[in-house]
Amino acid sequence: MKSIVCQQPGELKFLESDKPQAKAGEVLLKIRAIGVCGTDIHAFGGSQPFFTYPRILGHELSGEIEAVGEGVDLPVGKSAYVIPYLECGECVACKKGKTNCCTNIEVIGVHRDGGMCEYLCLPASHVVVTEGVPFDQLAVVECLAIGAHAVRRGDITKDDTVMVLGAGPIGLGAAQFAKVAGAKTILADVNEDRLSFAERELDIDATVDCKGDVSAQLDALTNGDFPTVIIDCTGNKGAMQSSFGWLAHGGTIVFVSIIKADITFNDPEFHKRETTLKGSRNATKQDFEHVVACLANGSVRSTAMVTHKTDFSEFPTIFPEWIKPQTGVVKAVIELG
Repeated sequence: MKSIVCQQPGELKFLESDKPQAKAGEVLLKIRAIGVCGTDIHAFGGSQPFFTYPRILGHELSGEIEAVGEGVDLPVGKSAYVIPYLECGECVACKKGKTNCCTNIEVIGVHRDGGMCEYLCLPASHVVVTEGVPFDQLAVVECLAIGAHAVRRGDITKDDTVMVLGAGPIGLGAAQFAKVAGAKTILADVNEDRLSFAERELDIDATVDCKGDVSAQLDALTNGDFPTVIIDCTGNKGAMQSSFGWLAHGGTIVFVSIIKADITFNDPEFHKRETTLKGSRNATKQDFEHVVACLANGSVRSTAMVTHKTDFSEFPTIFPEWIKPQTGVVKAVIELG
């Protein structure tokens, strides 16, 4: 079978290997669609933490169950998506149900080889059969689940005004799930095209142009109260640090972004607001199930986010072009067969 390996930063190439066989407790998945994620972009660019080379990328996956190993009771031939976070089940986080931040976590496509390949063996517990949702939509369930988890971390309700910083795929997902929770939702970015896209396609309540005076715009949009929850999805140190001054008193900041840097804030301002600061890492099965339910009932739209597609055979050539801002990629999907 063929796989796409990131040999080193800036280099993708095809790798030939034998088709894997499902062992006891495993599923052999025939990969049908792969979502291209910021993790893949950062790995290609050499800025992804927790990463070693060479590595087969890809953790946003959907496919058909090709075969099952001993002890697996899943139907062959059915469509499924993948929960790519392999937890130990024994550590302090796992025992509290926080499998997304397991102390020994292995993320497919990051800590171990991923799904940019024709076939992949996975633990049956991390393959979820789902009917009635196309492969391209199933491939972005993981991306949306990260946004859904961030909204859950923020304890967002209809009484909140939420600002999502960053109008990339994770931010667009978080903004949609904040809307599902009933909150007034503001999306902020420096990219005017992304903001216009969100207002037009995703019914976001308001947008903020971060090239201008963010505080003044928020003051006008919230009658001086400022957002009660800020979810940062920018991966930008300046934006992350600035968010402490854009928050309502008594508010919560959720950092989805992960960067290779230290984040600092002014302690008197932090205490004046009695700020709650939370990290949000990956997602849990509960978040995945919420995403699929929202896709099924139409309250969240993945199709609008998928702006670019390519065949598996073309990806190594086209990917370096896709990461250029002028190409207008919001979310890209690789399709196989």
